[in-house]
Amino acid sequence: MRNTQEVRSRLAAPDARAGAHYLNAAAAAGSEIAASCAGVFLLAEAGILDQRRATTTWWPAPLFARRYPAVRLTPADLVVTDGPVTTAGAALAHLDLMLTLVGRHGGEALARECARYLAVDRRQSQSPYVMPETIEGADSDVAIARSWALQHLDARIGVKDLAAAAHLSPRTFTRRVSEATGMPPARFLRRLRVERAVELLHNTDLAVTGIAHAVGFGDPTALRRAMSQELGMSPRTVRGQRTPAH
Repeated sequence: MRNTQEVRSRLAAPDARAGAHYLNAAAAAGSEIAASCAGVFLLAEAGILDQRRATTTWWPAPLFARRYPAVRLTPADLVVTDGPVTTAGAALAHLDLMLTLVGRHGGEALARECARYLAVDRRQSQSPYVMPETIEGADSDVAIARSWALQHLDARIGVKDLAAAAHLSPRTFTRRVSEATGMPPARFLRRLRVERAVELLHNTDLAVTGIAHAVGFGDPTALRRAMSQELGMSPRTVRGQRTPAH
């Protein structure tokens, strides 16, 4: 689901309306409810998530936030439990969702053992998997600003420069980038710098100091701080994930 009209049409379909009715009845009866990915939209449509914390798959998260302002959305989180309701992120996060439920009812030791049998890690965040170009694609002006920024990351650029590249006022650009990505402009720029740093860590042997300067951070400490905030990982950890050359 990529736009408001598509979401509205799908949620108005008879099967979706019947599903929302069923979920409301289950919630009223005290059932524990869980959903992942786009299924979280149905919980929100049924009103089950009002005033609750929740997450959903990362790429339609800005659309979700606009449609359901009563939900306390935390899209960076992979799994969120609020009372009897548990939500999870993108499609394969159903494994994380199930492990969370196992841990909730059977204890963390059992959840860890299940994870070992499934050969999966207990992950906490969707941030390392987010592709900004995907969510930005919903707004062509934001995409233009992104393209311009990627060519000037080594310079001292700010929100006014991004807005000018998109031929928008800073106020309009701030609103548009927030609607398209769910991020304020400063974080949007930081995210672009971090994404580029990840590419360089994976594809080059540049030292961390050189990468920090290449993507516009003043020093390695600033890069490490930004990567920790955005990805929950250090440059060393990211570089260790690259595929060895054959």
